[in-house]
Amino acid sequence: MRVPVIETESLARSFGPVRAVDGLTFQVREGEVFGLLGPNGAGKTTTVRLLNGVLRPSGGRARVLGLDPAQDGCRLRQQTGVLTETPSLYERLTARENLALFGALYAIPEPDLSRRVARMLEEFGLADRADDRVGEFSKGMKQRLALARALLHEPPLLFLDEPTAGLDPEASRQVTEMIARLSRREGRTVLLCTHHLSEAQRLCDRVAVMDRGRLLALGTLEELSRSLGTGLQVGIGLQAPLPDTAVAALRRLSSIGDIRYTSLQLQVSVADEEAVPAVVETLVREGARILSVVPRQPSLEEVYFTIRRVAQDASCATEAIP
Repeated sequence: MRVPVIETESLARSFGPVRAVDGLTFQVREGEVFGLLGPNGAGKTTTVRLLNGVLRPSGGRARVLGLDPAQDGCRLRQQTGVLTETPSLYERLTARENLALFGALYAIPEPDLSRRVARMLEEFGLADRADDRVGEFSKGMKQRLALARALLHEPPLLFLDEPTAGLDPEASRQVTEMIARLSRREGRTVLLCTHHLSEAQRLCDRVAVMDRGRLLALGTLEELSRSLGTGLQVGIGLQAPLPDTAVAALRRLSSIGDIRYTSLQLQVSVADEEAVPAVVETLVREGARILSVVPRQPSLEEVYFTIRRVAQDASCATEAIP
């Protein structure tokens, strides 16, 4: 079992009457990519600031790399790398000068600093522009430079807030590949805040879904899917329309969830792969003419919006109680 790098218990932060973070309890394990998902205003960025000691909590507690961010913020930030949605770079300085400045702030001694700066520029594809002013860079180049800056002091823990926001597809892919390499090959722990659900599905070991400061759900995609009852989605192609009795027969199976169908396409939600043969046998027995059977896990996007819908329905039901 990997040890927790981040632990929170009932973590909260208010701004006047607004509860930006409301009782968060979760753990992030060493070496994993952990996603914080949610709409604007969900509390993701505030959570990152709390975990780095930039903000003090209104309630609850947190431990990050064994430290209390509220008490040991300066020591903690020496061991974390943070990439904000809008990179804060000195645009009148060159790429090399930006990295050298931040390296000095992290007290990286010479000549180690010069070697690290050169290595970062090479790894992030900026070596040929190292001595150009950052103000002349594209947004993708600035984002890569900001990520290089976040890694310059070799932190074991990275906080990445919308690292691909506003990037073109090529630049976005470069950044996501870098994140995957940092976790898979170098063993760094990454907390990723993103609106891009396909990106989160590719990168994250586990995700937490937030809304209005609260934690709605947490787990792997498979765990979340199972908890919602969405299970495995089985797409079935048909040669002819379903007999009238086929859907009724499917509904009698204990492992069946949601059923959707058109004249020549059927989608069935089942608990797991072991239920698929029973679905096929039932359809064949009822006279269905099957062309194809394609099981698939639901996407993170499907699971995310199901979680949001369930939470909204529960909120409406609560508000309706007199």
